[in-house]
Amino acid sequence: MRVLVSTYGARGSVEPMVGLAVRLRELGAEVRVCAPPDEEFAQLLAGAGVPLVPVGAPVRPLVTTVVPGSAAGLAQRTADLMAAQFGPVAAAAEGCDALVATGPLPVTASGRSVAEKLGIRYVHASHTPVSLPSPHQPPPARRGRPLPPGVSDNLELWDLDARNANEMFGEVLNAHRAANGLPAVDNVRDYAFSGSPWLATDPVLSPWRPTDLGVVQTGAWFRPDERPLPDELVAFLDAGAPPVYAGFGSMPMSAAKDVARAAVEAIRAQGRRAIVSRGWAGLELIDDQDDCFSVGEVNHQALFARVAAVVHHGSAGTTTTAARAGVPQVVVPQGADQPYWAERVADLGIGVAHDGPAPTAGSLSAALGTALAPETRVRAQAVAGTVRTDGATVAAKLLLDAVS
Repeated sequence: MRVLVSTYGARGSVEPMVGLAVRLRELGAEVRVCAPPDEEFAQLLAGAGVPLVPVGAPVRPLVTTVVPGSAAGLAQRTADLMAAQFGPVAAAAEGCDALVATGPLPVTASGRSVAEKLGIRYVHASHTPVSLPSPHQPPPARRGRPLPPGVSDNLELWDLDARNANEMFGEVLNAHRAANGLPAVDNVRDYAFSGSPWLATDPVLSPWRPTDLGVVQTGAWFRPDERPLPDELVAFLDAGAPPVYAGFGSMPMSAAKDVARAAVEAIRAQGRRAIVSRGWAGLELIDDQDDCFSVGEVNHQALFARVAAVVHHGSAGTTTTAARAGVPQVVVPQGADQPYWAERVADLGIGVAHDGPAPTAGSLSAALGTALAPETRVRAQAVAGTVRTDGATVAAKLLLDAVS
């Protein structure tokens, strides 16, 4: 069996798809991954032994320059993304038995169109529940189209979201479909999701309440990471009590220096050493004292098992990795689905949801005080024992069974 896995986005969109690809390959499938051509993604896939088909423009320059929520340049980015799906992605899908796609709507709607043209199975994968229509939650706002104030009916908001998606993406999508001999679609969003999207999140961390949409929750998809930690980092860890990790992954941050200072000062106020991850925001240490250590890309699965707490932005991947490690969390959500994950961490009692995206040393120290309390660690370790570790295996077997 041949499977094409297609994704476009930052690390949180690419990493879990690599986890699925690795498991599919272990079960005997031939797999390739379409992903952005950023160097770190090329290295990630090379390390996993999965062929990469580079698609579209690099993501990192885009993420770090686009104003959050702004629709400036969106029309051109939409056209480029869709052209890439009907071009190199379609070429890569030739001869495949299935296409699994995730990412923004222009990617997944075009991906399903490619699968339809080729007559192969299509699966829409979501790594967060907030993007899936449900009467129990409002939709996320689309770029340039904030949710109308005063409207509290979730179904009404989801209907508006579908109309917005049609207005933003329908014309370009249907032009490509017509050029490929496919009929027009009148609901771009629901077409992309299909009738049974897969939700690759843990059911304890992210319980899905049943709806009319046939969501299949598999558990989160992880790539087993056997990379050793750098020698210098191991030496720092061994030199004292477990430190506190602070990092914001792929999030751009205009006030990176202020955030780094707030994090280091808050960690020191709790009598702890600090590990600061540079990330895409380029966080730097605030001085040369030996109680702080700077890291780049490292094995979070190994590192989180050795820290006292994790301060982060609240992506699905980082939240789940920290939960699996049984380490308390302080989530400082910056946007997108991150407030949802912050709320889940707080509701489960495995950490603290920081109020707002701009922490001060005082606000972060107060949050860490709760996260570092013994009862929080006990709760985090208890929840860790319930987090599924077989999500990628479940999904891979479902796909293989469905195709065969």
